[in-house]
Amino acid sequence: PLYFKALAFAGPLEIIAHRILWSVPLLALLIAVRRQYGALLALRGNQVMWLGLSGLLVAMNWGVFVWALLNGRMLETSLGYYINPLVSVLLGVLFMGEWLRPMQLVAVSLAAIGVVNEIVSVGVVPWAGLTLAVSFGFYGLVRKRLGVDSAVGLGVEATLLLPLALAYLAYQLNAGQGALDRGAGGEIAWLAASGLVTTFPLVCFAAAALKLPLSTLGFVQYLAPTITFFLAVLVFGEEFRVQQSVTFGFIWLAVAIFSVEGVYFQRRLQRRLGGWA
Repeated sequence: PLYFKALAFAGPLEIIAHRILWSVPLLALLIAVRRQYGALLALRGNQVMWLGLSGLLVAMNWGVFVWALLNGRMLETSLGYYINPLVSVLLGVLFMGEWLRPMQLVAVSLAAIGVVNEIVSVGVVPWAGLTLAVSFGFYGLVRKRLGVDSAVGLGVEATLLLPLALAYLAYQLNAGQGALDRGAGGEIAWLAASGLVTTFPLVCFAAAALKLPLSTLGFVQYLAPTITFFLAVLVFGEEFRVQQSVTFGFIWLAVAIFSVEGVYFQRRLQRRLGGWA
């Protein structure tokens, strides 16, 4: 969030266009270093088509996230990413034929109560947070069904989005707008760094996934919204009303139940598998 706050000199669409533009060469380099040409060439036409859809979903997610940050709604982005894993579980039930375990159902219900409380007591639909949760949930669903490597998939997504990004930047340049038109080297450098912001976390998560237990990775996904929450309230001074404390209380309780149940389930599964070995 701090990085994108620093890009307040640009609009959300310009930021996303640059993020796509500078991600493409970095992701191409990453694929080359990891020697994943085979995985790239093995992609079928229908997989590329679905990656086009997932690319639009992730671009929507990026766009809403940046818009919310630049418009003083950082707290709402935190809410969205807290409930995202719960949305993913619900999508698994609806589209993958998965079943909710009892405590997962409790967690999803508590999160839903929290969102309803936000709508009723505050009188505002947290559309940005909900859009973040739902768009990233569907993104994860598409990518799970495809089974494509994360770097290869994101590289294809960014490449498919590149014509749209270039078209928007060309429009800005022609209209005498944006950092490229101003020739502001510092601004362009900040925007170019967005490619690194996209690829670096991907590399780190891939490395962590090889070394950390699944239960630890499950908790790690809540670090980002937690940091965002404290930045919003303590650093940027966003208002945190009593009604919102009730909303977040329900969501934090849902997250706690969801996480503890997940750890317990994994350990019980490992014990069963160990007994069968």
